[in-house]
Amino acid sequence: RAKAPLSEALKIDSRSESAHVALALVFQQEGENKSAEKHFRAALASAPNNARILNNYGAFLMEQERHGEALEYFRKASEDTLYAERSRVFENLGLAYRSLGNTDEARASFERALRLNSRQPLALLALAQMEFDAQNFVPAWNYYLGFTQMAPQSASSLWLGVQLARRFNDHNRAASYALQLRRLYPATPEARALLESESS
Repeated sequence: RAKAPLSEALKIDSRSESAHVALALVFQQEGENKSAEKHFRAALASAPNNARILNNYGAFLMEQERHGEALEYFRKASEDTLYAERSRVFENLGLAYRSLGNTDEARASFERALRLNSRQPLALLALAQMEFDAQNFVPAWNYYLGFTQMAPQSASSLWLGVQLARRFNDHNRAASYALQLRRLYPATPEARALLESESS
């Protein structure tokens, strides 16, 4: 339904970046990736330095697992110091670096995201996991508790929560996370890992 008026808008102004972006997002949601990419690129042709478009296109590329390409668009978006959603750009930058195996740059990007806005759940969870992997359990727990206050849980976040809660002998939280993991995500590798940890 949204596509018809947007197409009309492009007939009036074929270079309208707002219409191109809106269409790109609609096509992305519908899984029409070629059409989405065409409109993202058209939007960027009209507004090559628009941080919102760069960030949205980067997020689209991440969905396609084109992490290296996404990184370049996030980097460019992050240069706009006046962009209101800059914290989200750095969060995305961190996710891209992490996908490419660059842990140091990922950590720096996530920390930058939280300096700009402490309420970035993906950055909080990513840093919780990184600190846990590095056996820095106190900062990991703090990041994790911050995450739980602002985002729904996934199988991987619940399993991380179980492991952290056990480290701090927080039996109530460990039991609560374990129950949620078993109930909401019974067929996941995390649920299997939980089962193995309980039987060992």
